[in-house]
Amino acid sequence: MRGMLLTRLSLSLAIALFLLVLPADGLAQTGSIVHDPTDMLDKYLGLDIKGVRLDAISQEALAPYITWKDEPIWGRTVVITSYEVINDFKQWTVVSQSEAVIPVEYKVLGSVYWEKASFLPEPQVERIGFRVKIVGDRWRIAEPILPPHVGQKRMINYVRQALLDEKDQAKVATLETLLDDLKKAKHEGPASAQAPR
Repeated sequence: MRGMLLTRLSLSLAIALFLLVLPADGLAQTGSIVHDPTDMLDKYLGLDIKGVRLDAISQEALAPYITWKDEPIWGRTVVITSYEVINDFKQWTVVSQSEAVIPVEYKVLGSVYWEKASFLPEPQVERIGFRVKIVGDRWRIAEPILPPHVGQKRMINYVRQALLDEKDQAKVATLETLLDDLKKAKHEGPASAQAPR
């Protein structure tokens, strides 16, 4: 009996020591409700700016962050230089203990329209409210479902790869123009922010 008690005590002590040396993030999943919802939102936006939503195969990486099942087919991609998740709680809209709207500001350069493979410059600061809510035991984005917001460098590399893969000379010329336009795009000074959606 005493040996069994010592074994249990040793096991409990080992588990306690393991938990003490394990980093706090080691036990919690991405988006866990024990974390700030801005952490989850930042991870999603970080994947988006890297172009994860440009390819259907890589979109699965976003499943832990969103409530919708299927990504729409987008006719355009918004090209950005950066984004900022607003951590100031005073600027949030708290719907309930399990739901909030968190603003995000994007520095937008413009949009690539895929049908014509063209770039339309629209430099601005775009402010969008992301509705996050608890689903099960995790924070997830409920809305809005936006077109991909991809970083300028990633977009340039994406178009470069498309150029390497393209055999049709007319399309090559169009893609070269698109690539030049993307390289020239600049965010010129502060612009008025749009109202959160």
